[in-house]
Amino acid sequence: MIRRENPARFAEIVGEVPATTPDEVDAVVRRADAEQRTWAATPLPDRLAVLARAATAIEDAAEDLATLLARESGKVLPDCRGELGFAVRFLRWVIDKAISAYGDSTVDDDLGRLVLVRKPYGVVAAITPWNAPIILALLKIGPALAAGNAVVVKPSPLAPLTITAVAALLEAPLTVVHGDAGTGAALVGHDLIRKVAFTGGPAGGRAVAALAGDRLTPSVLELGGNDPAVFLDDAPFDDASMDRLVMATFATSGQVCMAAKRLYVPRSRLDDFVAAYRAAAGRVLVTGDPLTPGVSMGPVISAGAQRSANAFRDGDVLDLGRFEADPEIGYFVRPGLVVSPDPGSPLVVTEQFGPVVPVLGYRDEESVLAAANAGELGLGASVWSADEDRAFALARRFEAGFTFVNTHNRTGMSLRAPFGGVKRSGWGREYAGEGLLEYVQTCVIHAPAAFRPGAEAPAAGPSAYPPG
Repeated sequence: MIRRENPARFAEIVGEVPATTPDEVDAVVRRADAEQRTWAATPLPDRLAVLARAATAIEDAAEDLATLLARESGKVLPDCRGELGFAVRFLRWVIDKAISAYGDSTVDDDLGRLVLVRKPYGVVAAITPWNAPIILALLKIGPALAAGNAVVVKPSPLAPLTITAVAALLEAPLTVVHGDAGTGAALVGHDLIRKVAFTGGPAGGRAVAALAGDRLTPSVLELGGNDPAVFLDDAPFDDASMDRLVMATFATSGQVCMAAKRLYVPRSRLDDFVAAYRAAAGRVLVTGDPLTPGVSMGPVISAGAQRSANAFRDGDVLDLGRFEADPEIGYFVRPGLVVSPDPGSPLVVTEQFGPVVPVLGYRDEESVLAAANAGELGLGASVWSADEDRAFALARRFEAGFTFVNTHNRTGMSLRAPFGGVKRSGWGREYAGEGLLEYVQTCVIHAPAAFRPGAEAPAAGPSAYPPG
C-alpha cells in the first residue's frame, strides 16, 4: 500500500491506495487494450457524453475533492477549488472542440479525392506529478479519451488520492495504477503502449524518453521551467502588479513549473522593486495550514522538499509575508527573497521549486535577454512594461514556449494558448488545439483523379513518385 501523510501535519495519514507492482502492469495494459477497441468503435458523440457526465460529477463533488486535495498536497483550499474548477472547464472545452478536431477532413477537386482521418493511438500511458495532480492528469485524459484511446495513469505517490477519486467518476477505459519508478517504467516500456504523456522533472523525463525511444513510442514531455520575470525600465511597481507577481511566485509554495522563479530588474530601480515586492508580500502572503481561511501558502510537499528549500535560505534572505506555521509539525518553509545573489548560484540557474526566489539587477536589455535565455529549461517567461508593444517585441526574443505580458499568473491563461516549451522543457503541446491533436494519428485515404471511375487511364510508364 502507498500511504499519504498530510504535509501540513505529517503525523496525520490522509489515506492509502494499493500499489501496482511492475509485474502486475502487464495485465492492466492488456485489459486497457481490449477495452480500447470497444471504446474507439463508440461514436464520438457518445464518448463526449461520457466526458460531459464526468465533468458534472466532478463539479458536484468539487468541495469534498478540494478538501482531500488540500490535505494530501498542502495546496491551500482556494487553489484546490480552482484546480478542480479549471479541470471541469477544460473537459467541457474538449467536448466543445472535439467534433471539429477529430472529425474527417475531405478535399474533392480536380486532383482527386483525399480524406484525412483522425485515429486514436490505442493505449496511452500518462505519468503525472504531484503539484497539480488533477489538471495535469485531465490535460492528458480528456483529449485521449475523447479521441478514442484508453488511458492508464500513474500519478505521483505524493498525491495519489484525489486523482483516484476523480478517475472513478469517468465511465471510460481509464485505469489508475500506483507505484514507484519501477511501476512507471513497466508501464512506459510495455509493448501495447502506443503513446506516452509525461509531466515531471528532467530525471524522470530522461528515463521516460529513453524507454519510449527504445520502442519508437511517440511522447509528449513537459519537464518544467526556470521562468524569468523581466521588468523593463518603464514597468510600474504598482500594488496590483506586485500582488500578482508575489502570488505567481509563491502559489503552491513555489512548486509550479510555470512559477516566476527568477526576477530581473534594472539596477537603478532594484531598491524600489524590493520595497514594493516586500510590501505586496505583506498584503497577500500568509503561510499556514492550507485549510485555514486567509492562508495563501501552505507547506512544501515532503521532508526532502523542505530540506532543499531551506538550503536556499543560507545567507542573506529577506523574509516575506506573515508566517503562521510550525515547521516542526509540517513541511513549512518561510518564504524569502534573495537580493543580488551570484548569477551562477543554484538558486538562479536551477529550478528551485520552493518558496525562495532571487532578484537580480541588470544593465541593459541585451544583457537581461542573455540572462533570461540562459540554461536548458525554456517553458515560460514574463515581461513587464508600460509599453505593451515594447514588451511584445522583447517577448519574441525569449526562448520560451509561452510568455506573459504584465502578469505571470496562470489565472488569466486562455485555453486557446498552447502549453509547451522550447529547449528541453517540452516536447509536444498541452492545452489548445495542439493538445487535442497530440492524441490522434492522421491517416490519409486518397483516390487520385486519374484513377477514379470514368477517368481516362494514364499511359503505362515509370511512377511519378520516388521509390520508398
